[in-house]
Amino acid sequence: MAPILEINNLFKNYGSTEILKDINVAIEHGDFLVLVGPSGCGKSTLLNCIAGLEPITSGKMAIDGQDMTKVSPKDRDIAMVFQSYALYPTMTVAKNITFGMKVRGIDQATQDEKLAYVAQQLQIEPLLKRKPGQLSGGQRQRVAMGRALVRDPKLFLFDEPLSNLDAKLRVEMRTEIKALHQRLGASMVYVTHDQIEAMTLATKIVVLKGGIIQQIGTPAEIYNRPANLFVADFMGSPAMNLIPAKTRSNGNGIEIEIARKNHDPIVLTDTQNKDLPENVILGVRPEDIADAAHSRVDKTQEADCVIDIVEPAGADTFAVMQLGGKHVTARLHSETSATAGTKQRLAFDLAKVSYFEPETGLRLN
Repeated sequence: MAPILEINNLFKNYGSTEILKDINVAIEHGDFLVLVGPSGCGKSTLLNCIAGLEPITSGKMAIDGQDMTKVSPKDRDIAMVFQSYALYPTMTVAKNITFGMKVRGIDQATQDEKLAYVAQQLQIEPLLKRKPGQLSGGQRQRVAMGRALVRDPKLFLFDEPLSNLDAKLRVEMRTEIKALHQRLGASMVYVTHDQIEAMTLATKIVVLKGGIIQQIGTPAEIYNRPANLFVADFMGSPAMNLIPAKTRSNGNGIEIEIARKNHDPIVLTDTQNKDLPENVILGVRPEDIADAAHSRVDKTQEADCVIDIVEPAGADTFAVMQLGGKHVTARLHSETSATAGTKQRLAFDLAKVSYFEPETGLRLN
């Protein structure tokens, strides 16, 4: 079976400015692809190219095995949900949802049947007689999704659909979109700048920066094995700690030396990685630095660290310290004894660390 979406060597220029550079990505039927990256990285432009709203400069794009490079948006069998909802203010919710079907000449009985199904899926049955002006942001977003769902397209495209909602509602709607994807088994492409949204929703993530793909992978691959310093820093909240360090071989592995201001350096032993250059950037997630008392990590990976700031955050407590000239965050248990200005014995889980080349930023292990 052909991939539901296949993009090969796609370039997009505005005049002499390259916006997207050599994009190659494919997803299977039922995948949830999330395009993520900072503002201006090209993710919405790529979505518009998939939709046919933007012509591509060069390259090829196929939907379900059919070449769509020159096909108009209305003939691509896609449905799009925009950030702005784009609802007709004078029409009821029911008419907003069925309008596209009416225009395409679909009979009334089919319209009613699809409307009832979608209204139940999105739990908007009580809203069908209201106008958009009488709805909350979350309700409007559901209606916009309903209008896409009645199409039953090959591909759903979402352009930052939750960015206008408040934080609590965003989390609720994220859960609903995830549940909807699981129920329908539909193929979806979703744009966001929010890496938590990307990690939560995706079966596959594309991380973009400056119009170039930095990494493609599952949420677990992107989180646990970032391809470079940009992905390591961008994906995860709090971000991965990126600490300048020196390595030296000690026969059964390597010793990692991390400088500290006014203190002897920390020396940790990694028995899993052998061939590393002398200068590296050590990448370690906050949750992989724990209170030594609660840790099962090998004793050679423990060190006394001077804690600068303690930030209680409910189930977790974040402890911030200076290592290698950088602020380093540890995600500790809420009952930690760590206090600002004192030493705390911490354990570093080196089984999960990443090493990066300082000059290129590329992953070494």
